[in-house]
Amino acid sequence: MSKTSLTESDSRYDHLESMTVSDLLTNINKEDQSVAGTVQQCIPQIESLVSEIVPRMKKGGRLLYIGAGTSGRLGIVDASECPPTFGVDHGLVVGIIAGGDGAIRKAVEFAEDDAKQGWKDLQEFNVGKEDTVIGIAASGRTPYVIGAVDSAHEFGCLTGCITCNEHTALSKVSQFPIEAFVGPEFVTGSTRMKAGTAQKLILNMISTSVMIQLGHVSGNKMVDMQLSNDKLVERGVLMIMDQLSVTREQANDLLAKHKTVRAAIANFSKSTT
Repeated sequence: MSKTSLTESDSRYDHLESMTVSDLLTNINKEDQSVAGTVQQCIPQIESLVSEIVPRMKKGGRLLYIGAGTSGRLGIVDASECPPTFGVDHGLVVGIIAGGDGAIRKAVEFAEDDAKQGWKDLQEFNVGKEDTVIGIAASGRTPYVIGAVDSAHEFGCLTGCITCNEHTALSKVSQFPIEAFVGPEFVTGSTRMKAGTAQKLILNMISTSVMIQLGHVSGNKMVDMQLSNDKLVERGVLMIMDQLSVTREQANDLLAKHKTVRAAIANFSKSTT
């Protein structure tokens, strides 16, 4: 087994089929508990990347994730949650998966093996030099992702990656690689488990810290969130009540009039000065 194939190395456990349900759950959880500590060690790498992303996005750049399989789906999840959470346009953070949108639900055979298709898929989004492209691949050797990141770098984009192996081809073509060495999976090679969890944690850290730096959070509140359901409307009302010390009725009226928590608070302040 190659030293770089940490994600493919044998599980620390064997005879899984003979374990009780309790043992299975306990041992999976035991492995999962190591992930946060591993991600903690990546904070300097994540910080370096985020510090480069923010000024580019302030100039109009976008954040594009690209991956295959589980990695691609995780990028799409993170991208899709930015508009409702932070009130940004749907095109500001983009998730791209090998095989196209159909691969979100059903694996597309050999889609990840095409080294040229990733860059073609990026070009469909009119990628620009202020954009950031982050390749996501637990193995770090997915041709689709490597080709996309390499071409994006040559084009002039900022590039980064999230991988769970050492000294990978993907890291070598990325300006800001993030390497989370979570070690063997509970089920050998099943990187939807610890590797996927690590990738999700890192994506949360990247997008959330970027959005805070871009001004989409005030205090600790999502003041730009989209009011797309009753739960979020109620959350918005409570934010306004807390911030302005007004009644529920007043908060409801302000939110109905101004459409966002930020606008409601800002316009209330103006009207009282």
